[in-house]
Amino acid sequence: MGLTELVFIGLVFIGPAAAVGVFGTLDANSGGAVALVYIVATIVMSFTAVSYMRMSREIPRAGTVFAYASAGIGPRAGFTAGWMILLDYLFIPSVAYLFTGIALNSIFPSISVWLFTGIAVILTTGLNLAGVKIASRVITLVVVIEVLVLGLVLVLGVIYLAANGPSRDWLSPLTGVGAFSITAVLAAVSVAVLSYLGFDSLATFAEEAKGGPKIVGRATLVCLVLAGVFFVAQTWVGSLLSPVSPAELQANPELEGAAYYDAVDATLGAWVHWLLALAKAVGAAFSAMIGQAAGSRILMDMGRNGQVPKFLGQVSPRTGVPWKGILVAAVGNVIVAGWATTRADGLDQLTSIVNVGALSAFIFVQASVVGYFLVKRQGSETSSWFTHGAIPIIGAVLLAIVLVSANPLALIIGAMWLAIGIVVYLVRNHRRV
Repeated sequence: MGLTELVFIGLVFIGPAAAVGVFGTLDANSGGAVALVYIVATIVMSFTAVSYMRMSREIPRAGTVFAYASAGIGPRAGFTAGWMILLDYLFIPSVAYLFTGIALNSIFPSISVWLFTGIAVILTTGLNLAGVKIASRVITLVVVIEVLVLGLVLVLGVIYLAANGPSRDWLSPLTGVGAFSITAVLAAVSVAVLSYLGFDSLATFAEEAKGGPKIVGRATLVCLVLAGVFFVAQTWVGSLLSPVSPAELQANPELEGAAYYDAVDATLGAWVHWLLALAKAVGAAFSAMIGQAAGSRILMDMGRNGQVPKFLGQVSPRTGVPWKGILVAAVGNVIVAGWATTRADGLDQLTSIVNVGALSAFIFVQASVVGYFLVKRQGSETSSWFTHGAIPIIGAVLLAIVLVSANPLALIIGAMWLAIGIVVYLVRNHRRV
């Protein structure tokens, strides 16, 4: 895959309209300052993107954070980083599949979210098993359609606002509705990070990219910048169109998942709602497909290194994909998404859990840059102390601030996942001894 294909894959995994799915949750949690949440989140994630770019050039392996932390810190840190990012990659497709179910259910309310979710899992898992080349051709078409539909919604939204005025103050997407709370904004950022999870997935395709690791790093930064622009624009317009206040959404969490669609339906018309929901449903399903593929490749790299069962490291001789890892990930997707559909706050809880794993792993990436370039190479470049010291340290601090602001239940589940990982590591390494 070249630069263009990598950028399209990253955009599909991120989802140009990713903010649509979590808009209601962020609106409720931030007190209406959704655009500010995404501005802060973009700044936080930019530090991580730079670190991914630097490490992917040095270590072009599919295992990404597992490979980076192993090389920059040590094998124990590598396992821990890989284990925590698995919480992200094994669960984030479940979130995206859930977005598909919610989007289609907003059009066909008589059909359950769960049924739509299950169909999406089956179809996209089949594409993953077919190989990356076939999947990338479909992905290009999907991302173009999603961007065009999102652009249409934004243009129609601006026209509507110019003619009818906003339902909230024009600057409320930055200042919030009522009292402003930086604590609330940071808590929302810990959820908004979910929307960006996808730029990092590009590094998992390092062994399948043509043009070398520099192409992967360049695609990573391009995806992050484009995503930030998309998210701020769509949440700003969505906030001004929304007829439901952040307080109402907070009091009724079951309304959060479809909040953006309801705002579009009430102001721009049912046909725009349908168009956006269909585009989001398809885009989210393919985003889940890329997440599933990325998770299977981390399992593959950890399996090859004996950190998880070795059968997960096997690839198909015909398609070259880690088919056993893909199937394991697919089963997990079905179970987790099914659990989320049974709770009114399932979307909020699931997104928070995913982000705890991602944020924890990203901190390891920042530490890997310091360890690899400044400790092992002892600052061989003139700019090392700034690019390989200050930038990753600032990035790690920002990530830690966002992490501790996450949902308490999500932090507890993240700690439990880490404890399970420690047990797995000790058992497997005891057997070797």
